[in-house]
Amino acid sequence: MHIPTSWKVLTTLLATTTNAHSWIEQLTVINPSNGSFVGTPGYPRGYIPRTSPDFNDDAMTYRLPSNGVNLTKADKICMDTQTSPDDQKPDLPRLQVQQGSAIALRYQENGHVTEPQNQEGKPPNRGTVYVYGTTEPSEDDRIIDIHKVWNKDGTGGDKRGKLLATRPYDDGRCYQVNGGSISKNRQAKFKHTADQLMGTNLWCQTDIKLPEDAEGGKQYTLYWVWDWPTLPGKDESLPNGKPELYTTCMDVDVTGKADTNTKAQAKYDDAQSLNDASIPGQFAQLFSPGSGSGLQGTASSSVAQSSAVGASSTAAPSAQPLFHFIPLSSVFLLSPFPSSS
Repeated sequence: MHIPTSWKVLTTLLATTTNAHSWIEQLTVINPSNGSFVGTPGYPRGYIPRTSPDFNDDAMTYRLPSNGVNLTKADKICMDTQTSPDDQKPDLPRLQVQQGSAIALRYQENGHVTEPQNQEGKPPNRGTVYVYGTTEPSEDDRIIDIHKVWNKDGTGGDKRGKLLATRPYDDGRCYQVNGGSISKNRQAKFKHTADQLMGTNLWCQTDIKLPEDAEGGKQYTLYWVWDWPTLPGKDESLPNGKPELYTTCMDVDVTGKADTNTKAQAKYDDAQSLNDASIPGQFAQLFSPGSGSGLQGTASSSVAQSSAVGASSTAAPSAQPLFHFIPLSSVFLLSPFPSSS
């Protein structure tokens, strides 16, 4: 694959250690017939593109707990710029989707997957992602009232929402281009053509399915929670471990009902471009006959539990970090996002 010299220069310039973390960059509908992305993408509330002069890492990073020790009632599940659907920017609209449709929630790994040695004591598979959904969001929603409280049946806590999926943060494919062995191995195994959105990197994704009861003509709210604690006994400086979570809040416009026979039609296209492809294992779970709701995702059966100061985290196998590379993806783009036409 030929990579323009200017892109290589930018890669070098941007390969500096930072405290970059992760948030949802884009939402895309998944075609149930082959697992590819279709239609016009949508964006989270208050989203700031990396190409914007207003962008900085802190503007999109929401780290909990706010006191750095334990989750409390003071911790809202959404950052201040994402507490309401009204925070949506007109030029970066919500995703338009049908009831029961599958959606890819896409994010950059920023070295968390490919440079696991940069932070001690993190859980396998770089922690676990939880996705919650509700038709009744509140600007005052608190993380301790939702995270690990709302359940798949919608009977947990105040019963306003439900757990739609759990996934390993590492989807098994994604990478940031760097000199690490994980990155090099994945670059060789999961080749893709550099594009204007991801550049030479390959973004991660959490693939979910909207519930059938997401009412047409209304908005449906999604809370993406990445639970990435330091586990007890793994870091000498934190013998008891500590919780660490990141969230993104977003809404989709539900326009009607999807095809009710999608499971019978589903057949993943293994030859498709990885630039526009969902994750095979997650796709199979969402669309294969007899598949469940996606609450275990592609995680292995081994589970790591954290009792870190008032917060626990379920995880699945892999590795971890904190000092990361700023992704070059959107920085050099001629046009940062696909056209909305």
